[in-house]
Amino acid sequence: MAFEAAFGWSWLADLLEDYGFEAHMVHPLRCKAIASARLKNDKVDAAILAQLLRADLLPEAWIAPAKVRQLRALLRHRISLVRLGTQLRNRIHAVAADHGYDRSASYWTGPGRGWLAELDLPAVSREIVTDCLAFLDGLAPVIERLDGEVHQRAKADPRVKVLTALPGVGEFTALVMLAEIGDITRFASARKLASWAGLTPTVRGSDLTVRHGHISKQGSAWLRWVLNQAAQTAKRSPEFAATYEAVSKRRGKKIATIAIARKLLTRAYHLLADAQASDTASAGSTATTPPQAGRVTKPRARSLVRHEPATGRARSSD
Repeated sequence: MAFEAAFGWSWLADLLEDYGFEAHMVHPLRCKAIASARLKNDKVDAAILAQLLRADLLPEAWIAPAKVRQLRALLRHRISLVRLGTQLRNRIHAVAADHGYDRSASYWTGPGRGWLAELDLPAVSREIVTDCLAFLDGLAPVIERLDGEVHQRAKADPRVKVLTALPGVGEFTALVMLAEIGDITRFASARKLASWAGLTPTVRGSDLTVRHGHISKQGSAWLRWVLNQAAQTAKRSPEFAATYEAVSKRRGKKIATIAIARKLLTRAYHLLADAQASDTASAGSTATTPPQAGRVTKPRARSLVRHEPATGRARSSD
């Protein structure tokens, strides 16, 4: 059964599998490039999906296991709440600035809260500050609880310890990388992982003319964001400082930071691939029963490059 990646796809995938159907989630942009038509409606789209599935030309997105999807939901929820807190703090800063007030020290410590309470503000501005502070106070214990859950999950996953050896990568960053990437064996090389993550430049070539543009920004936006955050620290480390300086002189600081993010992802790929190979070897050497033959499925068309839709999932046949 083939269906396009859309709102609520997770429930549909689980339902199809419960009924015994093999679920195939389609990358909508890639499918549109293959099967563009003048007439477009649900009936025509369904027929096209069926034809592409029958011909083994369906560009698929990886359906992550339920456990991985739950980890993604937890981490994205925590990120969203932290961003909400940042918006509230920025709102308070804006209200104070609108009336000519500023403070070099923190607004959120004890003295900072006292300073905010003493500001001479109009009634509506005072109400905005009070409401934002109340929301921040409500968010703090929730984020603290989520941080505890994230820490426990990080301790239980040995791959987190492997990734935290990278500069700029902590427990949270490592968990986001693991949740968004999923099974590292889906990717045959670090280059394919970088392409899936949208960290490779777009290429437009014709005859002898080749133009390289900005990064494609396909795949998981969450993975690119967390790698960019890690690169802000990694670019100052001895391992990457020289590369960052050299690229920034030629291309600018933003492109240099993206280059460091890709290097981090490349190293993460090799670390995870080596860890996966070690685990497989250990499991094979300690096995007391011969391995059971798993279900063999026909590989998808290898000529297709599968990029993940904006929801952050991809399928690789390699």
